[in-house]
Amino acid sequence: MTRILVLISAFAIGVSAVGAQTLYVSTDHTAENLFSNNIEGPAFDDKGYLYVVNFGRDGTIGVVKPNGKARLFLELPEGSTANSIKFDSRGDMYLADFTGHNVLKVDMKTRAVSVYVHEPRFNQPNDIVINRKDQIFATDPNWKNGTGQLWRIDQGGKVVLLDGNMGTTNGIAFSPDEKILYVNESVQRKIWAFDVDEVGDLSNKRLFAEFSDHGFDGMATDSRGNLFVTRYGKGTIAILSPEGTLVREVPLKGKRCSNLVFGGKRGTTVYVTLQDRKGIEKFVAEHPGKDYRR
Repeated sequence: MTRILVLISAFAIGVSAVGAQTLYVSTDHTAENLFSNNIEGPAFDDKGYLYVVNFGRDGTIGVVKPNGKARLFLELPEGSTANSIKFDSRGDMYLADFTGHNVLKVDMKTRAVSVYVHEPRFNQPNDIVINRKDQIFATDPNWKNGTGQLWRIDQGGKVVLLDGNMGTTNGIAFSPDEKILYVNESVQRKIWAFDVDEVGDLSNKRLFAEFSDHGFDGMATDSRGNLFVTRYGKGTIAILSPEGTLVREVPLKGKRCSNLVFGGKRGTTVYVTLQDRKGIEKFVAEHPGKDYRR
């Protein structure tokens, strides 16, 4: 009985923190079938606009207004298909280009697209995160062989291989203080944690969590250090505590959830891309996301 009361109390606090909104109930943010079945990589700019890859067809970037209406933002050069979007401290957009084996850079004023990094050793850049020093960390799976790599790209485009002996590396996220980097392996269903030093080098690789079914895709953390993980094929978002304990799973309408991002006025709304629905769902969490910009 005591444990039940504690859980009820914690839930009540969460509701109060987000203005009496219902927590963890997914609703539609956009209509279905606006994007291709490779919808992925949602990211907010500092004006509150949501950018998502593959609007209408592969090789494009779409922009979604707060009301859920979407339009084409830009078309990528022929041969390029983005899988992830992130913004640096200056507001420049970076894209993981998995078909061109690049990391692309977009000037948001001119919409000019340039190759920031082309690395012949890339398998298929999948997901990226950018820390407060504007270093890019990228997952790089080889789906055919069930292997993967993990890279760091320093300012100016210098590439550093951090780990070349992983499974199918996919989702990637920092802890709020950026001292821990989380990386998941979709096929192996494992989430690894690394310590991150001042230079951006990694150490103390350890198993953070492991699941027995379904795959993983994108991840994000909230301001309390909880890790939100897309459970691709199951259609849920798993929320893990900083200790790796499963706190809850949030059910979605779609099953093929590919990535997620925090946003909204308080930074507590979680926007999820769904590849089977080719659109975006959203739900309200208790705490704002790590990268929420007020």
